[in-house]
Amino acid sequence: MLVWIVCVAVLVLAFVFRHPHLLQDVQFVRNKLKIRRLIQKYNQTNFSILDRFSEAVKAQPHKPLILYKEETFTYREADELSNKAARVFLQSGLGKGDTVALFLGNEPTFLWLWLGLGKIGCSAAFLNYNIRSRSLLHCFSCSGAKTLVAAEELQDAVEEVLPSLLEQQVTVFILADRCRTADVQSFKMSQASSEPISKDLRSNVTLQSPAVYIYTSGTTGFPKAAVVTHSKLWTFSLLLTVTGVKPEDVIYVSLPLYHSAGLLGFTGAIERGITVALRSKFSASQFWDDCRKYNVTVIQYIGEIMRYLCNTPKKLSDRSHKVRLAIGNGIRPDVWRDFISRFGNIQIKEFYGATEGNFALINYSGKIGAVGRDTFLHKWFFPYSLIKYDVDKDMPLRDSAGFCIEAAKGEPGLLVCEISIRAPFSGYARDLQQTEKKKLHNVHKKGDMYFNTGDLLSIDDDNFIYFQDRVGDTFRWKGENVSTNEVADVITQVDCIKEANVYGVEVPGLEGRAGMAAITLSEGQRFDSAGVFEHVKNFLPAYARPRFMRIQSSLDVTGTFKHMKGKLVGEGFNPNKITDPLYFLDEKDNNYVPLTLDLFHSVTSGKIKI
Repeated sequence: MLVWIVCVAVLVLAFVFRHPHLLQDVQFVRNKLKIRRLIQKYNQTNFSILDRFSEAVKAQPHKPLILYKEETFTYREADELSNKAARVFLQSGLGKGDTVALFLGNEPTFLWLWLGLGKIGCSAAFLNYNIRSRSLLHCFSCSGAKTLVAAEELQDAVEEVLPSLLEQQVTVFILADRCRTADVQSFKMSQASSEPISKDLRSNVTLQSPAVYIYTSGTTGFPKAAVVTHSKLWTFSLLLTVTGVKPEDVIYVSLPLYHSAGLLGFTGAIERGITVALRSKFSASQFWDDCRKYNVTVIQYIGEIMRYLCNTPKKLSDRSHKVRLAIGNGIRPDVWRDFISRFGNIQIKEFYGATEGNFALINYSGKIGAVGRDTFLHKWFFPYSLIKYDVDKDMPLRDSAGFCIEAAKGEPGLLVCEISIRAPFSGYARDLQQTEKKKLHNVHKKGDMYFNTGDLLSIDDDNFIYFQDRVGDTFRWKGENVSTNEVADVITQVDCIKEANVYGVEVPGLEGRAGMAAITLSEGQRFDSAGVFEHVKNFLPAYARPRFMRIQSSLDVTGTFKHMKGKLVGEGFNPNKITDPLYFLDEKDNNYVPLTLDLFHSVTSGKIKI
């Protein structure tokens, strides 16, 4: 009998040794199934994050919800301020099913407005406060909104497109006591009643109704408004629970609230009943001072943030903080190691997901560089695949039967996730064509349908999953998705530029890809470097401005007249490989200056920051 017990023990130990992450793998799938059941229950009872907020207000009215600069707003005060916002909206004629576009930065009012809209059965479109001109008009229009609320400091951007807005009979509010023009109204909450708002005003809302529209570049064209339903919002909000956030934590949100990452920091805090320390804009120099000031225990990040923090001058106080957990995505392995080495044993929970996606991964094992693990159990309950992808043809590879081919271990493959009732894809507002483009049919069997993430991932021999790259016409820079088509549309408005092919190029030591444009000049024109600089500065946000320009006599295209990018991306901005004239965006000189070998080495060595 003893021998039998010893043998069994040895076999168990051997199995555990061969599968060291088995318990973690099982626990992760159990947690995801638990969340799925919880959301199904909320769907059946029509219990939204707004209902959870109401519960938190009653349970802990005096607990701080928002810490902002020197101000503190409790759960009760947040409730009352959002009631005031709701009443102003009601007085302006808004009601069930309407959409309002919010055009402002990180400030508590952003949150009161959104909560107030939810209380009267309305949805919100979160506009990126960096966009201008045509992009601003496009993003506003595709949400279906008929009302715009903008921050006082964004009046110039609003007035630039005001004639078009008025033509569409849009009601425009500015968050100011006085407006500069009679065509816009002042949004005044101070005199409105803070009495509770009747729940009957949102009786039309189900968990399948839109809660918010969040903009994403997608793979082509202008930004698209991803539909985030109240059910999807629960998926966002419960991420903090899955990653180990506790009811006593304080989370630091310095990411833009118009991004899904910034929003989930707030809604996740409501779900957990915790406090948010809100920053108007990320500051590497003030980051740890804020964490100490507000007793922060949880931080959010994107890869760039972690690198910026690691690049700040070292201080004796680097480990003097209470932060125990960091949640985000896009951190490079070398930055991960540097961050822990310098700032202490902070647990990093890297996750993978897309705003409009129906699938998410979490690195629950702590493997540096990974975004999750590939297991049979996970794939069984949440079907996904990595399939072979032809980057040049920009399409998945299929076998003789017409089905997609799974990528081998270690080979980058396109991540696709099955679309089902349990894993829906809500698509993009008022854009059926782009919604359909994200669906792949007959992936593994006839009649199936999968969501095309547009991302290449790989799986190593130990079943860890790693993010590799983005496919299509979008690249990522400074934590933002950049649409090449949108940038090309803007720069070809300059008289001297006839045609433009925009793409992203790698810069040593930096995450993502910097923008570069191969251009041809209009007949008889010379490259107006200062004029081009002024144009991109006025019409593109900083992260979308091409850092490099390459002047060519003609642009290579495919048989369907799509610009060919592969060779250009490979050559990058290296003057040793390129005989075409090259230019570099010099922000100090307010110009595009010739990219010399010395300048090239200064950029690639990190001597010149871009």
